Amino acid sequence: MSEESGSLAETVATVGSKSRPRRSFYLISGLALAWNLLGVVLYVSQVRMSDAAMAALEPAERALMEAMPTWLIGVYALAVNAGALGSLLLLLRKAWAVPVLAVSLASIVVQMGYSLTMTDAVAVHGGSVVASSAVITAIGVYLVWYARRCKDNGWID
Repeated sequence: MSEESGSLAETVATVGSKSRPRRSFYLISGLALAWNLLGVVLYVSQVRMSDAAMAALEPAERALMEAMPTWLIGVYALAVNAGALGSLLLLLRKAWAVPVLAVSLASIVVQMGYSLTMTDAVAVHGGSVVASSAVITAIGVYLVWYARRCKDNGWID
């Protein structure tokens, strides 16, 4: 009888081709969007930094920022903008969230990998840059996994 009840509940919860997501879906999707919008704000703050603000940085930090290759700035832009778009698509229950968040994750891996291995970021910022890079990457991995799970559950299409 419980199998019939579960099956009936799944049928009742189906709206069109989408199943109704749990309430936590909206919480997680909303937090993902807020997180990624914060990334967009931080990116814009970095690329629009005034000369006075740049001059106020510690010399080692200023040198690190000035040495950042243009292509890496583009990868950073792709990571945060794809993350924000993917999170918005997730919140709107669109399956395009999965590949867009995957692009964001790939960009995160490139950006963090380069920053940790090809620059003096660890020497300048210490272990905190490793920890923050790990957290950012883990959140990216989680969002791709979660979006795929949502698609598999029929919550997005």
